[in-house]
Amino acid sequence: MFLNLLLACSSEPSPNEKAAVQTTAASPIDGISKLIAASPDEPDLYVKRAALYYQNEQYKEAAFDLSKAISIDSMQVMYYHNLADVYLDANKSLAALETMNKASNLFPKRIPTLLKLSEFQLILKKNQDSFRTLDRLMKVDPQNAEAFFMMGLNFKELGDEKRAINSFQSAVENNPDLVDAWIELGYLLDKTKNPLAGRYFDNALRMDSSNILALEAKGNHLGGQGKFEEAIKTYQKITKIDRQYPNAYYNIGLAYLQIDSIEQAYRHFDISTKVDPVYTMGYFYRAYVWQLKGNKEAAKKDYEQVLRLNPDFERAKEALSNLK
Repeated sequence: MFLNLLLACSSEPSPNEKAAVQTTAASPIDGISKLIAASPDEPDLYVKRAALYYQNEQYKEAAFDLSKAISIDSMQVMYYHNLADVYLDANKSLAALETMNKASNLFPKRIPTLLKLSEFQLILKKNQDSFRTLDRLMKVDPQNAEAFFMMGLNFKELGDEKRAINSFQSAVENNPDLVDAWIELGYLLDKTKNPLAGRYFDNALRMDSSNILALEAKGNHLGGQGKFEEAIKTYQKITKIDRQYPNAYYNIGLAYLQIDSIEQAYRHFDISTKVDPVYTMGYFYRAYVWQLKGNKEAAKKDYEQVLRLNPDFERAKEALSNLK
């Protein structure tokens, strides 16, 4: 996300800049560094180089370049957004928050900046600060759907599910196309076995039929109702969208277990470990299926693999002990 934002906020290189970068195609960072040496007061060049550093996970260098861009032109709001993203990815959460606080003070009525600040505060579990930021935002735009959505996420994290539901409902009332809010509503209602949950997932899928989270939530909802074959068909839609999404194969495997289709369950647990070699639950349930098939040695190997990946997995420890 950050890399796209960086590139989006940078101006299009001039023909001379393009030519200079092309001559150093083997090292694009060196190419932009030469441009910076020639024009050291051009902030967008630092932003472009920061994007490349970020792509290479060189967060210290990316942060330095973005800070330099800000020192040259402190009124470009996206420089602050991007610097905050770099700090967050570099596990410097305090610096990320300070950067967004500074941006919100410089641009006190800019809604995307206030939303991003509230999101960072939520991520860092500063819920009351997030609420205060959302209050600032709603003084600018009292009906902002994303603000209601962020409010719902805060209430959800605090365990106040009733107010979370009310907030998510306000979000979709103000913006019926807000897919994530429909999904969150469905999840919360599904926890109480409310039959309306399925409708909310369907609403999300009407907005975006290829949304993997909505499809996964709908599949889980169907499975919870005992409609395992329908759940399988829903999860299979995910595998057509993203063949490397291990959760889909894992969930298909669980559904097949429920209808005693052991071979199909094994096949899908196996696929989940192939697309993600560190997918712990795939190994765990593949081991369980090996047990059902009477192959204790194969089950033992899979349980041991689970514990290599997660030494604190108590269910795997217990299963391995019982196997011995």
